[in-house]
Amino acid sequence: MPRQDTQGPTRPGPPPTAVCVGESMAVLLPDRPGPLESVESFRLSVGGAESNVAGALAAHGVPTAWISRVGDDGFGRRLLAEVAARGVDVSAVAVDPHRPTGLYLKEVGGSTGDHHDLGPGRSRLHYHRRGSAAAALSPDLLADPAAAALLAGARLLHLSGITAALSDDCLALLRALLADRRPHRLVSFDLNWRPSLWRERDPAVLPPLLDAADLLLLGADEAEAAFGTGDPAALRRRFPAPATLVVKDAARQVTALERDGTAVTEPALAVEVVEATGAGDAFAAGYLAGTVRGLDQRRRLRLGHLSAACALTAHGDQAELPDAAVVAALLDASPAQWAATRVTAEGITGPALPTGGARPADRTPSAGPPPSADRTRAQ
Repeated sequence: MPRQDTQGPTRPGPPPTAVCVGESMAVLLPDRPGPLESVESFRLSVGGAESNVAGALAAHGVPTAWISRVGDDGFGRRLLAEVAARGVDVSAVAVDPHRPTGLYLKEVGGSTGDHHDLGPGRSRLHYHRRGSAAAALSPDLLADPAAAALLAGARLLHLSGITAALSDDCLALLRALLADRRPHRLVSFDLNWRPSLWRERDPAVLPPLLDAADLLLLGADEAEAAFGTGDPAALRRRFPAPATLVVKDAARQVTALERDGTAVTEPALAVEVVEATGAGDAFAAGYLAGTVRGLDQRRRLRLGHLSAACALTAHGDQAELPDAAVVAALLDASPAQWAATRVTAEGITGPALPTGGARPADRTPSAGPPPSADRTRAQ
């Protein structure tokens, strides 16, 4: 087992309210759309479900820490620096002197006419993560003083099914974290189904993990692939223990089902999609931020939708949120006003906004391919 006595930099600020535990990797983003063999150069970035959620939670004003392992290499240093720059506490991230930081490449579809081209608005990720530092996460993490202090003080602990697929040690860590119940702490779990990760592992380990969480997040399509159904009521019966189960029906709607049978469904916002990657993590962060803030169920779902919509109109996995007045207006909008709202890379328009005009959804400079004209609804 590699040493875990070297950790990321400490960030000043309030103690984290939320802690996200799991893998992140370096990302190579192409300079143009089309199949990988046509790409001349790549831009280095970072990505990963749990660090994406951590960064988006911080953007929502929730003090958040991310706990993981990275290699003692340039990719690991870049990853730590970028996640920390998003306002996330990375003080308990271990730097592994023997294992590398994981890496993936993004392939972006275009209109090149090549039969290998994915097509406009589509993307595919190619992973190189076997034997990575993050795959060595284990229950030993609970004995690490920096990690233990963050976990002990957190009101929210966020996990995902990706971790369970990385290694036996990672699976054991999830089981240990889910068994360590704290009366003041809510444990959320996002299925994050990745079929390629489970080709050599048994996905039968997943249902007990999901049913041990307080809050369970599922995509209807991924639940269909993993468990044979994407129906919210059927999934609620399949996973009876979590207090709340949230089922995301892609671009249509999201339904939250309580243990007592109460259900709230909220339609997605209409969005002109630039790139789909990261929307699920953004939804999770928005919904969790609403939960931490004590919003009612409908406003939690709306904050998740809005966060996802902003991610859909940005290149990369992170996006800027509109200002607080716009957020408040949309959370309080009537059903008709909500339905009439449109989100594009140029801004947000709709009758619920303070002036009815556009407000920026994202002004982050991008070096990726031009936006597509795909109009859909955020998950």
